[in-house]
Amino acid sequence: MALQTLETPLQGMSCPNCAEVIEQGVKNMDGVAKVKVSYPAEKMWVEFDNQKIERADIERQIENLGYQIPLSEFQTRLAENRGLYVSLFAGACLLIGWLGEWIFGFPAFLSVGLYLSAYLLGGWDVTRHAWQALKMKLFDTDVLMVVAAIGAAFLGEFAEGALLLFLFSLGHALENRALNRARSAIKALGSLSPKTALVIRNGEEEEVSVKALLLDDLVIVRPGVRIPVDGVVRKGASGVDQSPVTGESIPVDKSAGDPVFAGTINGEGALEVKVTRLAADSTLARVMKMVEEAQAQKSPTQQTMDKFERIFIPAILIVTALMIVVPPIFGYPFHDSFLRAMTLLVGASPCAVALGTPATILAGVAQAARNGVLIKGGAHLENLGRLKAIAFDKTGTLTHGRPEVTDIELCQPSVKREAELLSIAAGVESRSAHPLAQAVVRAAQARGIVASDVEQVEALTGRGLRAELDGKSIYIGNQKLMEEQEIVLAKDDLGKAQTLQKNGKTIMWVAFDNSALGLIAVADTLRREAAVTMRALKQTGVEQTIMLTGDNVRTASAIAAQTGLTNFRADLMPEDKLAAIRDLVEKYGEVAMVGDGVNDAPALANATVGIAMGGAGTDVALETADVALMGDDLSKLPFAVGLGRATRKIIVQNLTLALGVIALLIIASLTGIVNMGTAVIFHEGSTLVVVANALRLLGYKNKALA
Repeated sequence: MALQTLETPLQGMSCPNCAEVIEQGVKNMDGVAKVKVSYPAEKMWVEFDNQKIERADIERQIENLGYQIPLSEFQTRLAENRGLYVSLFAGACLLIGWLGEWIFGFPAFLSVGLYLSAYLLGGWDVTRHAWQALKMKLFDTDVLMVVAAIGAAFLGEFAEGALLLFLFSLGHALENRALNRARSAIKALGSLSPKTALVIRNGEEEEVSVKALLLDDLVIVRPGVRIPVDGVVRKGASGVDQSPVTGESIPVDKSAGDPVFAGTINGEGALEVKVTRLAADSTLARVMKMVEEAQAQKSPTQQTMDKFERIFIPAILIVTALMIVVPPIFGYPFHDSFLRAMTLLVGASPCAVALGTPATILAGVAQAARNGVLIKGGAHLENLGRLKAIAFDKTGTLTHGRPEVTDIELCQPSVKREAELLSIAAGVESRSAHPLAQAVVRAAQARGIVASDVEQVEALTGRGLRAELDGKSIYIGNQKLMEEQEIVLAKDDLGKAQTLQKNGKTIMWVAFDNSALGLIAVADTLRREAAVTMRALKQTGVEQTIMLTGDNVRTASAIAAQTGLTNFRADLMPEDKLAAIRDLVEKYGEVAMVGDGVNDAPALANATVGIAMGGAGTDVALETADVALMGDDLSKLPFAVGLGRATRKIIVQNLTLALGVIALLIIASLTGIVNMGTAVIFHEGSTLVVVANALRLLGYKNKALA
């Protein structure tokens, strides 16, 4: 078996149930292994055996079901507006027919002809969809509406039936236009990447399609233009606005060796970039694909509502049939009983229920992506809104992930400046690849200090380094090394070292010619936004923030105190982190784990929501986590949690409104309080309200960080 994947946009879906019709229709084809259709994203994904079935066969089946695969942007725009235009024509026929019947005295056949024209225009798509659903043995809202319209015509209530189909088609057209706002938010990401690039080939600059670029091609990026590819800067320096991909508000300085991403905006300097990913594999392209797949996944609430509809719609059809048959047996007029039954079909149609959740998930996932947070499914978005506790890895999450020099203390008046001490230390440490040694070298370089020219550098395992300068010995290392060499450390200096160690810092003593010159404190520095993030999470409603780290208790305690964490667990091996996550899930129910997506993979996988830092630069983070903070920015976490809470709130609002309107209309239909026209207005009105309510998420901002 040779499986291929077909991913294609779709047109012609007017309601969530259309997606199920297409899924069933394609799934029944011989050779199709898997199919998924997303109504919110208007896309289909099919896995098929190309030895049994061809792509063209699948496309023909889609057309046979009454839907289309768009071939051009013009066709897409035409399809988006066609439903509205047809619906308005249906409304015009209805209005002219009604005015002619009641005001202008049209002959009966003319008014009825206009009503039937409204039937045809307003009911064509819904009838086609209903028929395909019935062929798949599916009962959906389209079936209910068609039955109600046919029933009205059967009673001679052509105006009622025409009004029903007109308002139903108009409602669907307006819903689609509203949902296109959310779809456009994602499509806008796709338009960020340039279509062409300026590449150096055979020593000359040549403009080519981005799709034609090859790995290791050299691309020229002029000032002020969008970067067309993922790559590494080879020459030049510039500030790059990465907000379209990572959500970072401040441009990031880029120079030789730094990564850049397609769709980001170059600043004032020209860059020469070596291509490291093809256009189809760029970070932006993968984010686009993952967001579309996320919108196609059904959240737990949506799955529950789907089960509800599968039971509710057949039940309504049974009640309708009983309402037509039973009352006339007891002498109630058949005409009135039948009309009430048709009104019940309209009032009980769960369109708003079907749209309330997916429209909200669509808008929420889109808003997250626009702000540099990749949420890979509706379930994860809902779970973000349920979180009571969040666990954090330390290294690379709460801290920057590499040690830096934080303090320099002098022991002797003879050392006039910190620069002298740092110069000697950098000279010795430049011969070592140890992370602490490199921190000292970076500190000297950052201050513009030239490293001393030392000789005969020797590593003293577990203690430090020895070298020579001007024929005299230099020792750099821990206190044990100083004691071995009988180098006297003053009481005040030891006190300073102990204070620094209590704050989670590593101490390196520097001695020259058998005398202590000073000490250098090194630590994995805390992210600037860490403390602010913890405060914002507390305001958002997260009760517990816990650090899980392999570091010692002293270091963990210092970090926890600086960031405002509620708790920490130290000296943990990877398996201990996994056990800790399981304990937290058992204690708090809904727990997230935030890590780098590599070392913390088991813990991330076992948390309710796994959140990875730095998705823009890390393949593993993009692929494994439920949520990725694209810009390696911890301050995006309160936004993501707040968005999840807002999403759940809007879903509850939508379902309450939708179910409430259905309950009222069922009662009003059974008692004869409302007619079919009124039921249609309330039915379509509630559907439009839940969609509009869902789209409020496109303007969501986290107040906790304001």
